Amino acid sequence: MTKPSDTFNRRQSFTVVGSALATMAALRTALPGGAFAQGAGPEVKGAKLGFIALTDAAPLFVAKEKGLFAKHGMPDVEVLKQASWGTTRDNLVLGGEGNGIDGAHILTPMPYLISAGRVTQNNVPVPMYILARLNLDSQCISVSNEYKDLKLGLDARPFKAAIEKKKAAGKSVKAAMTFPGGTHDLWLRYWLAAGGIDPDRDIETIVVPPPQMVANMKVGTQDCFCVGEPWNEQLVNQGIGYTAVTTGEIWNKHPEKALGLRASFVDKYPRASKALLMAVLEAQQWCDRMENKDEMAAIVAKRQWMNVPVSDVVQRIKGVFDYGTGRVEKASPHFMKFWQDHASYPFQSHDAWFLTEDMRWGKFAPDTDVKAMVAKVNREDLWREAAKDLGVPAADIPAGKSRGKETFFDGKVFDPENPSAYLASLDIKRIA
Repeated sequence: MTKPSDTFNRRQSFTVVGSALATMAALRTALPGGAFAQGAGPEVKGAKLGFIALTDAAPLFVAKEKGLFAKHGMPDVEVLKQASWGTTRDNLVLGGEGNGIDGAHILTPMPYLISAGRVTQNNVPVPMYILARLNLDSQCISVSNEYKDLKLGLDARPFKAAIEKKKAAGKSVKAAMTFPGGTHDLWLRYWLAAGGIDPDRDIETIVVPPPQMVANMKVGTQDCFCVGEPWNEQLVNQGIGYTAVTTGEIWNKHPEKALGLRASFVDKYPRASKALLMAVLEAQQWCDRMENKDEMAAIVAKRQWMNVPVSDVVQRIKGVFDYGTGRVEKASPHFMKFWQDHASYPFQSHDAWFLTEDMRWGKFAPDTDVKAMVAKVNREDLWREAAKDLGVPAADIPAGKSRGKETFFDGKVFDPENPSAYLASLDIKRIA
């Protein structure tokens, strides 16, 4: 066993004051638990992980602040703020060794779009893996107060008449999302299309980074937007607009963000990748406990993470949703889930839906081999290894890779074994 004196010599950041507490902390860092207690530790001590200022990046913030990366032998992990999802993509293409990043809190479809070269410069593929899902639910579609009298909800049909009236007056109508083909783009499109609004022909969709959504709505440059928290809650708190629908109402317990890593990093440093994953899984379990919500809100609201008032975060993570229309849900089932309901496990069937929707809107070719692509990018096998080494109870580990058929608010059913039938059932789409 490593002696305390050796540990202190290696880690000069510890001040030798003879404190037993300090000695024990140093030993825990030098000899992490979990997968590496009995064997070789991570190949490297650090990695660069990007994030966007959104509440669902909380597991990365918590893993850093609570010392979980260090616990698993990765004390030098950097969690780095990105200006937009486009910046995240560009830095993933560069990679950590090229002054970019090794992985990120990321929109679930993005690792597929990047791996296929659909959104990269010169369409050069950059292979990526999804190692975990970071959360379920709690994104929202919010609408400007210009449409407050409509009190829009799940049914977007009243919005269609308002759009047509505004366009007839010679004004543009804009719907903002965060990245073409990403989750927010797909939730917005699904809601609009279900209400008979063609998102490519009846309204102009624009890309806006999440932290800029509220400011843009305030100056009237967009009519509605889809984004994650805390920006929907902030919009209501500032009296600028209201929440029409939470995405959990569109698809209950839907997958959202993922932990994505460059395939080259995972293949080169498999033990380090598992260490990162184990730290994130532990953080997700911590984030999901209701008794930790106030502390979690205080952490994510910090300047280095989201730089917002705690009041813009704390209510909705507890399930209290003030829609800004007089409707208040005090125990919404659609609050953000980090661990319960298998939130962390990356079901391959869920990735198949995102690919199918991106085929629907022309982001992927109609003949895309969905199963093959999912099998290549989705590394649920690594999640299972990490969960086993953490001692995750069997009840928290899904028996299979699919959650089965999924039913949406409009009655549409997605069968991951038959994506073409789902596509055929949709009225508005770009695919024949």
